[in-house]
Amino acid sequence: MIRKIIISCIAATSLILFSNQAFALINISVGVPLSHTFTGKYNDGSEVKSDGVSGTFVQIGVPILPGIGMDNYKTKLKVDGATEQHEVETSIYNLYYLLPIPVINLTFGAGVGSTELKCSYCAANFDKGSATQVYASLGFPIIPLFDLHLSYRSVSSKLKNKSETEEHDFGGNVMGLGIGFNF
Repeated sequence: MIRKIIISCIAATSLILFSNQAFALINISVGVPLSHTFTGKYNDGSEVKSDGVSGTFVQIGVPILPGIGMDNYKTKLKVDGATEQHEVETSIYNLYYLLPIPVINLTFGAGVGSTELKCSYCAANFDKGSATQVYASLGFPIIPLFDLHLSYRSVSSKLKNKSETEEHDFGGNVMGLGIGFNF
């Protein structure tokens, strides 16, 4: 009887603990942005509005140590009276830490990078801006060694018009969905 209890405890413990990426040798995560909402404004006070976002989030790390990641995404802008499409292209390099918690995967990170406004006349009129972000990700194992996670990024970004001294605030929030692989 005691033998069955010990074997059952070992089996349950290994299913719970070792299906978590905190106990893996290496973890790789790939995600996509779902939405990008802007909290900033143009320098004339009008709102910056999103018309869809596309791109990728990639991160790689090992347990206990901080990991590295990269976010690249483009956000289409709704610009009143514009005949062509305007986009904000964001590229950020991240440093993150995965908390070693069984059953859920909780990640916190921060990053720095750049933001650029893309259109036919934008390169001549706007400088490339700097961007910073903080983010959190919450993942749930779907099968051993794989997890599905939802992330929230708070991005701060400003772009300067070459002919003006004021900056346009392109800060906002990005929600993402991804999958993690643990080896």
